Amino acid sequence: MAKKPKGAGKTAKRKVRLAIVCSDFNSEITGRMLKSAIKRAQNLGAEVVATARVPGAYEIPFAIDKLLSRKDIDSAVALGTVIKGETEHDKVITVAICKSLLDISLRHKKSVGLGISGPGITWKQAVLRIDDYAHRSVEAAVRMAKE
Repeated sequence: MAKKPKGAGKTAKRKVRLAIVCSDFNSEITGRMLKSAIKRAQNLGAEVVATARVPGAYEIPFAIDKLLSRKDIDSAVALGTVIKGETEHDKVITVAICKSLLDISLRHKKSVGLGISGPGITWKQAVLRIDDYAHRSVEAAVRMAKE
């Protein structure tokens, strides 16, 4: 993103206002991701204005779209995990979700931090990356909201 000139747009700093949407599918992982993301947002000085739980990762874009239409939300975070199975289902779902989230972000002109692990990830790998995905997605959402 382009840097603003020094002194441009000087206003009182306010907290970045986030919405976090989390999939219930694989809740042993995603529930921990949500807790970790909220804690990271607080550590960064952001305010979590809304959280939403959806049945699966496929439903995340719908909830993000509704939340980003709100004026009190600056940015959103998408949390989920799509574990590799015996078919290509994880790839198909993950590509569709990412494309939808990008389109939603561009339409609303608000960022979406992507905290969805997969495709091709195993259960063990997803567990090991809970904090990594949660933290990076919140950090991206907060940083982009400030741009």
